[in-house]
Amino acid sequence: MDLQDLELQTYWDKAVDLTMERGPKIILAILVLIIGLRLIKFAIKVLNRGFEARNLDPTLRPFISNLISWGLKVLLLVSVAGMIGIANTSFVAIIGAAGLAIGFALQGTLANFAGGVLILVFKPFKVGDLIDAQGYLGTVEEIEIFVTKILTPDNRLVILPNGALSNGSVKNLTAKNEIRVDLTVGIAYDEDIKTARKLLLEVMENHPKVLKEPAPLVALAELADSSVNLAVRPWCDPNDYWDVYFEVLEGAKDTLDKAGITIPFPQRDVHLFQHQD
Repeated sequence: MDLQDLELQTYWDKAVDLTMERGPKIILAILVLIIGLRLIKFAIKVLNRGFEARNLDPTLRPFISNLISWGLKVLLLVSVAGMIGIANTSFVAIIGAAGLAIGFALQGTLANFAGGVLILVFKPFKVGDLIDAQGYLGTVEEIEIFVTKILTPDNRLVILPNGALSNGSVKNLTAKNEIRVDLTVGIAYDEDIKTARKLLLEVMENHPKVLKEPAPLVALAELADSSVNLAVRPWCDPNDYWDVYFEVLEGAKDTLDKAGITIPFPQRDVHLFQHQD
């Protein structure tokens, strides 16, 4: 037997020994992996049934189940790696380093993800609510895990990142059963305030969408440069906000015009002086 044949025989013997030593562990690890994946799949199905029974938000269900599923799969993979002789500490270190790198690369996306989870869990607003957030006023069309979509009164779809929404201030105008509409109507200084107040109250009381309780209000708000400004405050259902806003304002103008009450516009008195030499 020459040297080359001797080396081949040595390698063959080592391969056989390694197979005899590691073979059962590898087969066992494969079995554990297959059974573990099936058990995880079954557990996720049971978890989803529990979510449905508890009426958990449909948008939140898949993300929680996927998060738990991937977590269990990572634990299973670490366990299987340990069974075939791979050091768990090294494996965990690799996963940790990869997770850290991904976290730095996607920190904005992760912030939006966390914000979406907070919104879906604590529910500061829901689909159909009228909100004022991030400089936009509109109705919530859809709440996704990364963004929230709102429809503005001029029918524009605005997409807001959930990270900013969860960390910023949000006005939920639909949280209560009624909402106040803030209007300002100016009358001339020589007009009677009591008469104007009576007429404006009648406009609101006769409007079908203005609530009786809380009662509408007309009060003196400001003595401005060119007008006496009256605060007109009807209450309505949040869904009727814009109808009441525009219709009451139009009704106020028509009613005051018919009563001969002047709604002034900005004006300025100019005095001319003749200079004599």
